[in-house]
Parts: sequence; C-alpha cells; structure tokens
Amino acid sequence: MRRFSKIVSTTSIIAVAITGLSLVSTTVSAAGSSKSDIEKGQDIAFSRKKGNCLACHNIKGGQLPGNIAPPLVTMQQRFPDKTKLRAQIYDSTVANPNSIMPPFGRHKIISDKEIDLVTDFIYQL
Repeated sequence: MRRFSKIVSTTSIIAVAITGLSLVSTTVSAAGSSKSDIEKGQDIAFSRKKGNCLACHNIKGGQLPGNIAPPLVTMQQRFPDKTKLRAQIYDSTVANPNSIMPPFGRHKIISDKEIDLVTDFIYQL
C-alpha cells in the first residue's frame, strides 16, 4: 500500500510540474500579447514586402535600419495608450497630415490582423 501511495504521490508531482511548464510556455507579455504574436509582428515589421519599418526606423534587432524617422524605443512611454499607437500605424496622416509614413491600414498595405501584430511588437520595444 505504501508503494502505491508513493507512486501516486510521485505521479501527482510530475503532473503538476508538467502543467506548470505548459503554463510557462504560454507566457503573456505585460502588453497582453503572446510571444508568438510578438515574433509574428517582428517578422511583418522587418519584411520588405510587408511593413518594411526598417526602411525608415531604427529598431532593436533590425539590420540596415533607416534614419529618416524616429527610432522605435521606449514605445510604452511614448504611447501609453496602445490604441493610439495602432492608429498611428493604421494611418499616421490622421494625427499629422504632412506625415510621410505610409497609411498601412487605409491603403491596405497590411491587413488589420497584421497591424495588430505589428502594434504588439512595436509596443513592447
């Protein structure tokens, strides 16, 4: 009986450990986005066929960044309201009619879902 009890106890501990590990693997960032969404957003932002943010912005981790637009750093301080950052990416000409940033959403350069992913990525910088 003691042996069975020990096996059940050990099995329970292993099950709890596995459950804990699975919860850790789906960790959510402070901004509420999963790691995979942030990576997808980075891929879109760095893609020359999609966001191409590096053409103008200096972004940590990017190669051959541009310098005609502000560097994308401390974005949560610059945009405490994440919806304003998304609106800026969707159509920057609303806030600044003279902006040279392409209106990614208005011109359907990237989809609404892709804008959400890019916003998640940029917001965590």
